[in-house]
Amino acid sequence: MRKKSVSIGGQAVIEGVMMRGERSMATACRTESGEIVVESRYIKPVKDKNVLFRTPIIRGVLNFFSSMVSGVKTLMRSGEVFGDEEGEPTKFEKWLAKTFKIDIYSVVMFISVILGVVLAVGLFVFLPLLVRNGIESLIPAAYVNSTGVKLGMNFAEGVIRLIIFVLYIVLTSLMKDIKRTYMYHGAEHKTINAYERDLPLTVENVQKMTTVHDRCGTTFMVLIMVIGVLVLTVCDLNLIFSLSDAWAPKPLQFLADFGWRLLLMIPIMGISYEILKLMAKFDNVLVRALKAPGLLLQKLTTRQPDDSMVEVAITAFNTVLAMDADSTLPEKTFDTNMLMKKAREDLSGLVKEDSDLDWMICHVTGLKRSQLKAQTYIRRSQFDALKEIAVRRASGEPLWQIIGSCDFYGYAIDIDGRVLCPRPETEELVCESVKRIGSGARVLDMCTGSGCIAVAIAHLTDASIVAADVSSDALDVAKGNVDKFNLNDRIALVQSDMFASIKGKFDLIISNPPYIPSADIDGLDVEVKDHEPRIALDGGSDGLDYYRILAKDAATYLNAGGHLALEVGAGQAADVKAMLDASYDVEIIKDMQGVERMVIARLKESV
Repeated sequence: MRKKSVSIGGQAVIEGVMMRGERSMATACRTESGEIVVESRYIKPVKDKNVLFRTPIIRGVLNFFSSMVSGVKTLMRSGEVFGDEEGEPTKFEKWLAKTFKIDIYSVVMFISVILGVVLAVGLFVFLPLLVRNGIESLIPAAYVNSTGVKLGMNFAEGVIRLIIFVLYIVLTSLMKDIKRTYMYHGAEHKTINAYERDLPLTVENVQKMTTVHDRCGTTFMVLIMVIGVLVLTVCDLNLIFSLSDAWAPKPLQFLADFGWRLLLMIPIMGISYEILKLMAKFDNVLVRALKAPGLLLQKLTTRQPDDSMVEVAITAFNTVLAMDADSTLPEKTFDTNMLMKKAREDLSGLVKEDSDLDWMICHVTGLKRSQLKAQTYIRRSQFDALKEIAVRRASGEPLWQIIGSCDFYGYAIDIDGRVLCPRPETEELVCESVKRIGSGARVLDMCTGSGCIAVAIAHLTDASIVAADVSSDALDVAKGNVDKFNLNDRIALVQSDMFASIKGKFDLIISNPPYIPSADIDGLDVEVKDHEPRIALDGGSDGLDYYRILAKDAATYLNAGGHLALEVGAGQAADVKAMLDASYDVEIIKDMQGVERMVIARLKESV
């Protein structure tokens, strides 16, 4: 079957495949949750690059190093997606980033590229030369300087280099993680082969293809090794410059030979690239023979992929295919991991309280607070969401309004700027009130706000509850909470200016009314005065207006023996108690902070 031309090539990465076309590149990875995620971007076509990228020989060298940098960067990005980050950057990496004002990621990538080059040079240039010198030391001095021996040793050094390369491939293929990468390498080749044979890119069609491909980088590396054997055999430093064996001390000669080989790698890479390009244009006995070593070695660098890996490769290929055809398609970015510790440090300047940050993280990630210490990573998208919340929190907006809900007595009460954020002391009021609610009781929650008191009592008792508020906005929020907990048959919502629209009698009237003196409101914290409704705060000139109404009218709506349970502001308990006449038995209860926070009055039986 005749193959059609395609300019897309690829690379296996950690749990994924990168595909590169003329104008775009895309990396698809499968996350630990099984989802396929894609990062894509547009790249400059070769025709628009510097003329050197189109100059024979030179273009091979430039493309080699460009591919190395791009490959390392893509490999690191895939590692972030899969969660292979191993911890914080080293002190040296942090120092480099700080000194040269560059991103830590760029520093790590730079170091990775340098280490990769050092490893390659050490294994395939330094080590073969060292072995060659060791062998030469065993040859009698009378023969070692002859042209024939020199050429023979040069050839032997090239063979040693080729053997080391093959052994390196074989040994790395035994590693579990590398095996999976080689499986993705096979998926990449299969996908390209299927497309070149004009087959629809389905998993079934792709799996029928071979795992080897003519344009694989493995073939290029084999060409470099083979061409290197030929070039380094005839281009001997001593022979070219007619140097005697004693022209310099042995260590200096070794360094000169080492540097000469590094210099020759430039034309070797360039020549190998041109031969690879030339072989792609023809298909005959000679070309197939030249391709054979590379295709044979691909049997080691590729493995049969499973269907899920093929799906990843197809996704990457189709993304590049689409972006090359339509430059208006948007680029995509991986939702990568970042260290939780780093995220907390970055947000610490905006969020003063650690507990606030804990709740924010729980809101964004869905984790419980008890799980946070064990959480090492957070997604970048989650961090971005956290940062938005942190900025709002820094401006004074209440945390619970930002989150949209507040824990009250173990129940997630939905709130917004139309109601007060429930406070812990109100939970204590509920706790004390529940002790006084008998079976089948009827309860009035006056100034209900978000409905948090009514919802908690409905869960804790079998009472039927009327929740009243003058604010229609507050009642809308309360209705949302009643619906949320399916309590419509237990809680009736009534719009009422205090007792104006209330009917019937109750066994308990509970209220957390506005109790801030009007003149004090502007001096409150920003998150209270600017973000919570004034109607829910303003208790009149002395903060006691609503208590006067409750003291005056509550008895009319209480059954004998019923209770009036009130939350009061600091320093107000005695004044509220004094408002209640002799028909009540009154008790003042302190909250957990030791503040007289609750006034609970029992209507005497004789009334």
